[in-house]
This record gives sequence, structure tokens and C-alpha cells, in this order.
Amino acid sequence: MKFYGREQQQKKLKRVLVKNELQVVLIYGRRRVGKSELIKQCLLSEDVPKLNYECKQTTELNNVESLSTLISENFGLPALGFGSMETLLDYLFQRAEKEQLILVLDEYPYLRETVTGIDSILQSLIDRYKDTTHLKLVLCGSYVEIMKSLLARENPLYGRVDLAIDLKPMDYYESAMFYPTFSSEDKVRIYSVFGGIPYYNRLVDPALSVRENIQELISAPGARLENEVSMYLKSEISKIANANEVFEALSKGFSKYSDLLSQSHVSSGPTLVDVLEKLMRMEVVEKQAPINDADNRRKSGYFIVDNLSLFYYRYIFRFLSQRNVLDEDVFYDRYINEDFETQYVPRIFENICKQYLVRQNRAGKIEPPFDKIGKYYYDDPKTRSNGEFDTVTEDPLGYIFYESKFRREPVSLAMIHEEIKQVQATGLNCYKYGFFSRSGFQCEPTDHMVFIHLDDLY
Repeated sequence: MKFYGREQQQKKLKRVLVKNELQVVLIYGRRRVGKSELIKQCLLSEDVPKLNYECKQTTELNNVESLSTLISENFGLPALGFGSMETLLDYLFQRAEKEQLILVLDEYPYLRETVTGIDSILQSLIDRYKDTTHLKLVLCGSYVEIMKSLLARENPLYGRVDLAIDLKPMDYYESAMFYPTFSSEDKVRIYSVFGGIPYYNRLVDPALSVRENIQELISAPGARLENEVSMYLKSEISKIANANEVFEALSKGFSKYSDLLSQSHVSSGPTLVDVLEKLMRMEVVEKQAPINDADNRRKSGYFIVDNLSLFYYRYIFRFLSQRNVLDEDVFYDRYINEDFETQYVPRIFENICKQYLVRQNRAGKIEPPFDKIGKYYYDDPKTRSNGEFDTVTEDPLGYIFYESKFRREPVSLAMIHEEIKQVQATGLNCYKYGFFSRSGFQCEPTDHMVFIHLDDLY
């Protein structure tokens, strides 16, 4: 299976794996984000002994026996007998004094559950062999909160990690590498549903239409990913009913804390705070503040940043009873099709445009480079109006306002003038205006206007 993207992460990991000294690496990120595949890809290029062990939710002895078997198979040794994980790891640290060795402990949090004091055991071994062993130790895990705790000052491993990779979902551009034959419009639609999770994107069938892929993978009864979102949540959240309430409210467009409290029917404020914090730690929900008032909690909002979760709660969870009694095509036409095209995809397109701007900014293609990108909050006491602009950048010269149009008609000069007039009426002083368009433009850009066509994004 072909491996796509992750160039920067590959470079960093390979740079560590070739060093002729003890190196400790942490790789973490949510389920299905591609951590194990990234490690496997990097191990392919390393011509040294390697052990890639997936930790199990069993006893310490069972993990010891399984890892011992892997050692015997890889090194052509007779059956090995270790009484504990500590003695086994000590053996590997010693063995790596004589030869290069890469040890991957995948799903490391499972090992922490069964081996008492495993962090301290590793800390002791690292300190003891730091000047003599050539071991490269890679700890990988999907429980983000637990993995991040290994970097905390109070953890025994603090200061002993040489490289930490927080693997995020791919952006729209890398995700599109999984389905290159689709048109630019359909790439936006596919990303709107399956986001940047490699596992989901590998399931997209280029021989099917966007609609057929959606039905095959998520919207039809018995679809491949039908239970993916609920299973992921249940694995980390005990009171799933509260999470369902919050997700459904978020999927309807409610983002402010007060609105979520009234719309979600969660029992209390502390309960809502607890659920939101858990969802943010799982990296499926994000708290966003306006770039011009970042410390104002009242102006901050919560948003689902995992596209599959957003799609699931907006269309599947919400209309589950109807889906179970309707033909899959009737269900799609009645509850998904129009809203998906006119509301859902255009909103995701705004996020894609932000990602494009960030990619361009990092590549040095925006001058001057901007320091901030996000929502801009305006409040006009005279007209008693307030609101937000979704995409505004701030650089040393000031603000640039961007508008994203995912519509069939080309953007006209009249539409542009109307947008600029609305922005200026709020008091937002921009020195330039940018416009993204799915269907092109009926006018030419000027010195203070930037036009970006959909195909430019890919």
C-alpha cells in the first residue's frame, strides 16, 4: 500500500533513527491518524535490527511472553524466559551496546496499565545505559492525554525524550493524495466528510462517485464506518450520552458555551465543561477565539474539527430513526443532499481555504508573512450589532479579509464590492481583500484584491 504525505515527520524520525547513540522518541495522536504506518514507513529504510511490538491490554506476563517470542523470531534465538518486563528491557538495552537496535512499543499506554512503574523503569534504564547503548526507543500511543503526560515535569521520563511528534490529521492537500483522480470540487466534498484521517481516506473508492462513497462508507445502514465515531468516543468517554448531546448541538452550528448549555440538555455547567475538555483532549473539538480578542472567553466558541464526526452527528445520528426505515437513496435525497451542497460543504471549504493560506505562508509565498489567522470579532455599539468574520489574517501591515465562495456562479465585481462594503461598515480596517471561488471570477484582481481559484488550491 502506497504511503502518502508526512514528509516533515519522516525527516525528523529518520534523522533520529540513524544516530549512533541512545535516542528516545514519543509519537502520539488520535486513533486512525497514521502513527503506526509512519513508523513502519521509516523502519523500511533502516537496515538495522528492529523490533516493532504492539502492546496488549493483558497482563504483564502475557506482554513479556509475546515480546520475548518476537525477539526470538527476529534474532534466531531459542525461547527466552524473562520474569518481568524490566528484565526483558534491560536485556535489550544491553544487547544494543553491541549493535544498533530499534525498539518500538506501539500503544504504550496499554503497557502502563499492566506494568507498575514502567515509566520509572525506563527512566532508570535510560540513565544507566545512556553512554553505552545504541538503542532507539520509540513509544507510540493513541491516548493523547497519557502520552503528553510523559513529557510533564513530574513524569520520570521528563528531559529524556529526544523527539516528540504530535501527529495531527492531514490537511486537505495531503488528504487529496489518496483520491487524485477526483475533480477539485469533488476533492473538497470528499475531504468535507472524511477529513484528514488516512485510514478513512484509504477507503475512498475512485471508481465511485462522491455520493456513492458517502453511502458506501458512512450514510447507508451497514456502512463500513457506520459505528466508527461512536466506538471512538466510547473508548475514551464513559458517559457517552452527554457527549452525544454536546456533539449534536455543535453539529447544528451552536458554538458558544451558553448556547451549548441550553441546547444540549446536559445536566449542569460543570458537566458540560468536563465533556468539552475531554473532547478537546481527544482532538475532535477545538476552542477557537477571535484573533483580535483572544483572551475573551465570552467571544470564544467550540467547533467540531473532525469532519467524519461532524458529518455523522449532522446527518446520521440526528436522523437515525428515519434512516432505519428509508431506502438509502431516499434518505440521502431527503436528509443530506441539499444541505450538504448548500451549507455543509461551503463551511468546510472555508476551513480548506484557511489551510491553503497556512501552507502558502509556511512556504514563504505570502508577503509579508502573516502572524495570525482566524476569526475576527466586531462589535458596533451604535448599531447594536456584532458578529464574526471567519477568515482574517494579521501581518505587520495590518489585516487582510478573505471570503470563500463555494457556489456555481462566478464571483462578480458587484458581489466583491458588497462584501468589502459590509466589512468596512463594521470598522474593520483592511489593507487588502482576498476571495476564493469555486467557479472563477467575472472581473480582474487589483492591487488591493487577491483572487484565488479552486484549482489553485490543488
